[in-house]
Amino acid sequence: MTQAIVVSDDRRVTYDWWGDPDGFPVFLMHGTPGSHSGPRPRSSVLYRLGVQLICYNRPGYGESTRQKGRRVVDAAEDVKAIAEKMGLGTFGVVGRSGGGPHALACAAQLGKQVSSTAVLVSLAPHNAEGLDWHKGMTESNIADYNLADGGQLAVEADLTERAELIRRDPENLLKFLEKELTDLDNRVVTDVSIRQQLHVTYKEAVQESAYGWIDDVLAFRRPWGFDLAEIKSPVLLWHGTEDVFSPPSHTHWLAEKISGATLDIQPSAAHFDAVRILPRILANVKARSERLRVEGTQEMPPAAQSRDAGVLSADDLSELDDNSVAIGTCGLVAALVPGK
Repeated sequence: MTQAIVVSDDRRVTYDWWGDPDGFPVFLMHGTPGSHSGPRPRSSVLYRLGVQLICYNRPGYGESTRQKGRRVVDAAEDVKAIAEKMGLGTFGVVGRSGGGPHALACAAQLGKQVSSTAVLVSLAPHNAEGLDWHKGMTESNIADYNLADGGQLAVEADLTERAELIRRDPENLLKFLEKELTDLDNRVVTDVSIRQQLHVTYKEAVQESAYGWIDDVLAFRRPWGFDLAEIKSPVLLWHGTEDVFSPPSHTHWLAEKISGATLDIQPSAAHFDAVRILPRILANVKARSERLRVEGTQEMPPAAQSRDAGVLSADDLSELDDNSVAIGTCGLVAALVPGK
């Protein structure tokens, strides 16, 4: 059941959680456009992983109140407020595509409260020195980001129109994407059940307005509001080599700037593969957090020594990849597709 909390500036933020109520808590930051109902493992799988998964609607999405002038860094305060409401101490954070920068904001701003972070198919900051930011992106994504650079009014006009089309028929957004999807991504989005969940997620994202989407786009092209050097806890950066929405060069750049980050570049994987890998990522985040609790040793605890974090057997994880994920959105779609 969707919960609501009123945060310090009298905004309403909505969230929900699934899985093991006594499990390790992990926040999942949704893509752009997206919502708290985005892709996630089923509760039965989360129980087997020993994870309590928490998802919330960023301001302007779903029933969360808009936050005018929102920056990427502002996500950390909303996550902190939800954690306090739920009585959480430490927790992990996972961000996919448009959720990636927001997950990094939590890691940078919340200190030891965030024990481990994973970021999948993320963007780098707009002013990333030495990075050809647009190289490898689809032409439509480049055009949309350039539109964002032209100012808020241009973005509002474009995305308000697109959001209205999604409310009428979410299939319009998927049709827009299909002409630029790789074969690898098509393998995911042509599945009937996945497509249905995409419809639900996109529609929820813009059910009240397009402002969540608009403000995400603008926030990505402004200074993020924090320094990546502030991140001290473990970070896993995952990307597929064939991603054309948020190119893997962005994750390579992030890996150079985040001290001690683990870089995982997956061959023959694209943007939507970030959905398939989520159970393994959650297992990894939990295992890294458990490692920090083992005082006086540099070794992983017994439950976390295998490549897949040891929470489940290799056979179990293979089964999860194929059968356990209720797929929704992950990214910057249409105006920005980095977030399947």
